[in-house]
Amino acid sequence: MAKKSIASLQTASKRLTKAIKMVKSPKTGAYTFTESVMAPELVDEFLKKK
Repeated sequence: MAKKSIASLQTASKRLTKAIKMVKSPKTGAYTFTESVMAPELVDEFLKKK
């Protein structure tokens, strides 16, 4: 039974991408990392956004 439930979960899964962006703080000048998990089509918009 366990194998059957695992197989059904794998077919319903979506393809996701983790994007990490380095952002400079205006106050201190230090860099921080912002990460987000999203659909591959939205990665370009995330990286262009300031």
